Amino acid sequence: MRRRDFTAGLLLAAAMRPAHAQRQDAPRRIGILSPGRSEPPDPTFNMLNAFLKGLSELGYTEGKNLVVERQFANGSSDRLRELAAELAGRKPDIIVTISTTAARPARQATSTIPIVAIGMADPVADELVASLARPGGNVTGTTFLGPELVAKRLQLLQEVVPGLSRVAALLHPNAYSERTMAGIRSEMEVAARTLGLQLQLVPAANPDQIAGAFEAMTSARAQALIVMPSPMLFGEYRRIAAAAASSRFPAMGAAREFADFGGLMAYGANQSDLARQTAAHADRIFKGAKPAELPVEQPIKFELVINLRTARELGLTVARAFLLVADDVIE
Repeated sequence: MRRRDFTAGLLLAAAMRPAHAQRQDAPRRIGILSPGRSEPPDPTFNMLNAFLKGLSELGYTEGKNLVVERQFANGSSDRLRELAAELAGRKPDIIVTISTTAARPARQATSTIPIVAIGMADPVADELVASLARPGGNVTGTTFLGPELVAKRLQLLQEVVPGLSRVAALLHPNAYSERTMAGIRSEMEVAARTLGLQLQLVPAANPDQIAGAFEAMTSARAQALIVMPSPMLFGEYRRIAAAAASSRFPAMGAAREFADFGGLMAYGANQSDLARQTAAHADRIFKGAKPAELPVEQPIKFELVINLRTARELGLTVARAFLLVADDVIE
């Protein structure tokens, strides 16, 4: 090789190295799509912070090697579709969605950008993935097992409320796909028949309908309330717990935040733990994994939380044996 060509090659290599290093060191960009609000006490906001904490534990720090764009729909499904399209247009490395409600419009907005969904209900029935083991598309993440735990919650409520015969179920009718909602309703109806309970399904399509739903429950002389899985209802836990207390309804929620806000009890996956668990999916995708091959993970554990203060206010005596199996008791 002639000296002139060799020198030119060295210069070209030197010029290329900084650009390559810059690409490798460029911050990772994620867009977060949430159906909830942008501040506490909205439980979905806490889930977002838990996810970011999980990323921090894996070495990603916002403002250093991580750029985060947050989009909040404040309970509006129409707004979710608009925000999902906006995020997809900016082409982040990953779109992170809180719940199935946000994952579905994100999936409609892009089939190429990886989507990591936190706390999906039934991702197969909602047509977000082909199977939990092999998602097969651009969506992966975690599921909180929406339909599977409905019967268990009803059974636990019956154990605490003596002589329970009439239960109202507060339901967000469009929370998930028709197939998933049908599965949730079916699980509830079968469980109620098995336990010998009369079930009243009370819909609330948006937060403004919650007050009317409680009026319907009271008119039907319901003795207790179970709040069905739904990101919208999850975001309204504080209001629902307050309305249940005012109506003197022993009430069961799908996540511990319901008991924290004053509801009688809650059973399900810890949503903040699930969000933190989901951060590992983003880390793997950053490192080259394909969402199509990353299994959707289920919760590591479920927790039963009882608000003993609320029980006393309702005149309920919770058996010691029941308290011993609870994961947390709020005094």
